[in-house]
Amino acid sequence: MFTLVRSGRVYNPQDIGIKDILIVGDKIVRIADHIDLPKSFQVTIISAGGQIITPGLIDLHVHLLGGGGEAGPASRTPEITLSKITRAGVTTVIGCLGTDDVSRTPESLLAKAMQLEEEGISTFIYCGAYQFPFPTITGSIKKDIALIPKVVGVGEIAISDHRSSQMTFDELCHVSAEARVGGMLGAKAGIVHIHVGDGRRMLEPLLQVVKETEIPINQFLPTHLTRTPELLANAIEFAQLGGCLDFTVKGQDLDFPITTKQALQTVLDRGILVNQITLSSDSNGSMPIFNGKGAVIKLGVGEINNLYLEWTGLVKEGFSLTDILTMVTINPAKRTGIHKHKGSLEEGKDADLLILNPDFKIQTVMAKGRLMIHEGKVLVKGTFE
Repeated sequence: MFTLVRSGRVYNPQDIGIKDILIVGDKIVRIADHIDLPKSFQVTIISAGGQIITPGLIDLHVHLLGGGGEAGPASRTPEITLSKITRAGVTTVIGCLGTDDVSRTPESLLAKAMQLEEEGISTFIYCGAYQFPFPTITGSIKKDIALIPKVVGVGEIAISDHRSSQMTFDELCHVSAEARVGGMLGAKAGIVHIHVGDGRRMLEPLLQVVKETEIPINQFLPTHLTRTPELLANAIEFAQLGGCLDFTVKGQDLDFPITTKQALQTVLDRGILVNQITLSSDSNGSMPIFNGKGAVIKLGVGEINNLYLEWTGLVKEGFSLTDILTMVTINPAKRTGIHKHKGSLEEGKDADLLILNPDFKIQTVMAKGRLMIHEGKVLVKGTFE
């Protein structure tokens, strides 16, 4: 099947100008100023004149099965659905478990990822959850990462949080080494994705591992870093050593005092590079607010559409389009090791792309060469939507 997208302004995520994009099956095969095909070819032509073409967004922190449970069974958040993902312009998700590894398991997470893949998008997962020892599919973090194609790392591991298992230094070293070697054996990132709570230790457990062992700092990706000014300052210290940072985007249920805009302005002013930063939604995870005694006093849920609202909002507020787009496309692809096929519009890569009008309203979403949304209408829904 041939699809020709004509005359859109292409952000790769760098601005490469007005281009045609030829897609065959699920791959981009040519990007050029103008592409002509023989009249005998059966080709679907999509006009993108006056519009913006970008890579599909990659959300590296999504609770595909839902999350929560901190206030009992009624506080479990729901599973995500296909059209919620695509309406947010997201074409690739990386799924994780959180607090609840009792009623939700890595096997169920893998099955949910496989379901969404069959429905049309690209999916990967982390093994593990908040608590140590971590739940895995094979019984080993190293084996999960090395042998299961969809497993790209371990996470989200909780530190500096009353919901964590309070891992020791040796335990965190061991887990990080398992992930690193598993990644080497499976030719993957072997990322160690870290949930950072509001505890007083902040990122100190990671900094200790980096300073006292041979495990490189780029093995880790901490998230939820806008909880306090002190945590953000600690994150800058981590990044100045060469580490990467993930910021959870704002939403009406996220009660972090520092906005993404404020966090980005701060870290960029301190010399942190754009390629060290990713944005993610924490979609379908719970957003509990605890009192001083650790009891839940408010509940919310993450929404994947916040990723779309945040990146477009930041651009409208004056941030560079290419910089912010980089944080939600090629950077998360590199962090999770899927950049050979994902994260940018290049010949030979998967045909995951968005077409947006000049106000950044999504007109078309294509995932692996298949139109999921076109002219603002959802064409493909999940099996039970």
